[in-house]
Amino acid sequence: MTYFETLKRSYTDVDTSKGVDTEQFLEATEGLVKLFDLLGSAAFSVVQSDMNGNIKKIRDRYLSNPTANNTLEELMKNEAPEKKRVATEGLLWLTRGLDFTAQALRRSLSDPAEELNTSFTKAYEQTLKKHHSIIVRPVFALAMKACPYRKDFYEKIGAVNDAAIAQMKAWLEALENIISIIQNVFKANPAYIKGM
Repeated sequence: MTYFETLKRSYTDVDTSKGVDTEQFLEATEGLVKLFDLLGSAAFSVVQSDMNGNIKKIRDRYLSNPTANNTLEELMKNEAPEKKRVATEGLLWLTRGLDFTAQALRRSLSDPAEELNTSFTKAYEQTLKKHHSIIVRPVFALAMKACPYRKDFYEKIGAVNDAAIAQMKAWLEALENIISIIQNVFKANPAYIKGM
């Protein structure tokens, strides 16, 4: 059984037809956070903790009015007039973390000769590094160095044959699509993230 078959919800199952379904997105993202356990290093606990904290911020807002906050787009729109936009800030940082993860996995899939520590380091440089202080950067550098060998990681997630790799690719493509949708909302509505 692959990691992707153990998920409560895959990104491939997140409805994006009328906006990104908030609850489905959160369920799929909780599954992604567990992926860091399979990297086998306590150094990634910082990443997990950060993502879980941002998931909680979004879920708290969602649960305050599930109907009004049914999609991430509606959640951001509804929170925009408020002075503190806790869920939107959580979504901004969560999206950055998801983008980091997606880019690392995309690099790994695209170049089987590249080890995970290189894939994650390059993805970090392209995504999160510019948003992190000089105090946080070394923590992430340590986590990147602690990545397992690509072969070992792929065995842990069960991506050892063509069918499993296809499953991983579909999951990653769905995640990349959702990231793109969210990033486009931020670009179209800069006031949502002003001052963040």
